[in-house]
Amino acid sequence: MPPRENPTARQARLGAELRKLRERAGRTAREAAGMLGTDQGKISHIESGRIGVSEERIRKLATFYSCADHALLDALCEIAREHRGQFWWDEYRGMVAPGPLNVAELEHHLVGMQIMQTVTVPGLLQIEDYARALFRGNVTELPPEEVETRTEFRMRRKVVLERENPPPFDVFIHEAALRMRFGGRAVVRRQLRYLMASSERPGITVRVVPFTNEDFFEAVQPVLYATGVVPQLDTIQIDTPFGGGFLDAEADVLAYRAFFARARKVSLNGDESRQLIHHIAREL
Repeated sequence: MPPRENPTARQARLGAELRKLRERAGRTAREAAGMLGTDQGKISHIESGRIGVSEERIRKLATFYSCADHALLDALCEIAREHRGQFWWDEYRGMVAPGPLNVAELEHHLVGMQIMQTVTVPGLLQIEDYARALFRGNVTELPPEEVETRTEFRMRRKVVLERENPPPFDVFIHEAALRMRFGGRAVVRRQLRYLMASSERPGITVRVVPFTNEDFFEAVQPVLYATGVVPQLDTIQIDTPFGGGFLDAEADVLAYRAFFARARKVSLNGDESRQLIHHIAREL
């Protein structure tokens, strides 16, 4: 089977974690290839996510790398068993860009999430008309049918919050985002009411960073901290007008843990946040 041209973020992450294990063990790709009875190029493709790897080979490599972290190995083997066509977002391949597909994949597998938004309401808590207005304002003007496809896809992502036991979702949103009138006053009023209702659902906490906050807090780009099934799989997703990206280096993960701890300190609590959202909605 030829190498994948576009591995998913999760496929790439599996390879990256295997590379980290090899490097920590002080082993070379040539040594790993020799142990598996293959060539160095194949190890390179495995570690880049361009070809799959069996559970048996993951465990062989782990033994060779002296890794006894069974929870991590079980999580990596779970990734290895996944295949395209298995999940709902696979229906949208070729219709939606890889970035949003990777975000949906990340959301499906996480066990907790924190998000910071400064200009818009987070996608998982958007109403349809609000999301549609955002897509219509895309940097590159989108055809109407693509606007509808993207809006539909964003609405379907909410399935992660509709599970029997949804993951904890901590939302930090700047007051500026609540006062933006994307889609018009009527749309924003309904969006804020939906946000208030969502904040009362089990597992969802909405905290507003108010204009009255006197401590400097630098938050520009939308940031998602996804807690993995094991700490080694914690992931940072950063969004920009021109595409997003994923961070998983230990230094980045630690930095964003501190970032969200800081966000908690400068934001209002849940009740205070609902009161402010209600006040802003009444002003519209």
